Amino acid sequence: MRKKESLVGVGLAALTLAVSLPLGATEMPQTMEEMWRIIQQQQQEIEALKAKSQPLETEKAHPEISKEVPEKTKEATKTTTSTSEENAETKAQVKELEHKTGVLAEAVESLRTAMHIPEEFEYKSMYGLGPAASKVYQVGKGLSIGGYGEGRYQTFVNGDGDDNADFARLVLYTGYKFTDRIIFNSEIEFEHGTTGEGAEEKGEVSVEFAALDFFLDPRVNIRAGLVLMPMGFINLIHEPPFFFGNNRPEVERRIIPSTWREIGVGLFGELLPGLTYTMYGVNGLNAEEFSSRGIRDGRQSGSKALAEDLAFVGRMDYAPPGMPGLSFGGSAYAGNSGQDQSYGGQDLDVFTQLYEGHLQWQYRGWWLRALGAWGHIGDAEALSAAKGETIGESNFGWYTELAYNLLPLVWPETIQYLAPFFRFEQLNTIASAPAGFSDKGGINQDIYQVGINYKPIPNVVIKADYRNFVGRDGNPSAADEFNLGLGFIF
Repeated sequence: MRKKESLVGVGLAALTLAVSLPLGATEMPQTMEEMWRIIQQQQQEIEALKAKSQPLETEKAHPEISKEVPEKTKEATKTTTSTSEENAETKAQVKELEHKTGVLAEAVESLRTAMHIPEEFEYKSMYGLGPAASKVYQVGKGLSIGGYGEGRYQTFVNGDGDDNADFARLVLYTGYKFTDRIIFNSEIEFEHGTTGEGAEEKGEVSVEFAALDFFLDPRVNIRAGLVLMPMGFINLIHEPPFFFGNNRPEVERRIIPSTWREIGVGLFGELLPGLTYTMYGVNGLNAEEFSSRGIRDGRQSGSKALAEDLAFVGRMDYAPPGMPGLSFGGSAYAGNSGQDQSYGGQDLDVFTQLYEGHLQWQYRGWWLRALGAWGHIGDAEALSAAKGETIGESNFGWYTELAYNLLPLVWPETIQYLAPFFRFEQLNTIASAPAGFSDKGGINQDIYQVGINYKPIPNVVIKADYRNFVGRDGNPSAADEFNLGLGFIF
């Protein structure tokens, strides 16, 4: 029924437009801008007709003026009757044009509302998602489209790495606001420029998240579908203008396996001003894919996910209302990962835990982030024996980064952004090895990174950075690298 009503509304608007077009128009306008130009043209005609009728009104209101006019001029003004008729006709034209202009303006505004074209869009993070991913929450109703992309050039300073250029990802956010209380939001990602070339596998297309939000109360709302795990910074907000460097922090790739999403349902909301939470019940990880390099490959990502074992994930954040730019919080994940599979003839639970804490502070051009994460894997000894490699009983990682926007020092009113940054990371995927197994073979390293982010406008970023990898405790070091890239959101 609503669809039919919408079609009727659009049809009426088109009919209104047709009868309101100036005489001689042969084509319907193709855009709303053209429709507004017609309205403005009609408004100018109204003003001209009003100006034309004003002298006639003056003469009618002050007949003594005509008595002072020379006799020859009076002869030329003996057409009072015709003048009155002309004045009446002008008034009728003005009235008709004003009516048509008013109806057309209302029709255009109705179309604008029905099509959900906002006058001005403000990019801001909402409900834990990135600014571009939050667009659907700001439309009145209907479809919303946004997205982001990023690409880079990478050259290795030492080691055997091959220099490469890669359009890492192009992402489309599509959402639909059914009502004020029911909203669908999703992210579709195209990686590495293609999904393959002949038999050669290169990239992939993935649904990064796809969920329905049911808004009940600011304190308690429901989200269900393929959801992002609410852990760390990057897993939720990974749009390129909002993190430093061309590569996401390794701690948030190896310890917190971003981008990490699973199928689940849960609650989110704001309990007190500045105090927000998110919690889901989800399918568990798949321990069959764990390795000495961490739990990253154990993500199931909503693709025929095994759900014999379930897990819980929860997060809380606090942004003190009296301290703009400051926020801190933490999250936890816990659940079995065995998925009722056999590991060397054994049925293992592989109880998996991951905890993280984070802090972010932005103040007068300064940017500070700090994050620490620690994980534990149960049945690591039996799992290592079954897989033939060391699965760390525990793992950890932390990083901190500092940046400063230089441009306001020389150009206080600019919207451009130029910030050098420094980041230090430390991570170890085998922080403790099970009995009888070596702590070697995992990722155990320090990473020093320096670089610069430049934004000519808030939606576009150009990045350059250098990463230095240092192996720890006899573990190998990766090759140093220089990265140059760009990113954008829309």
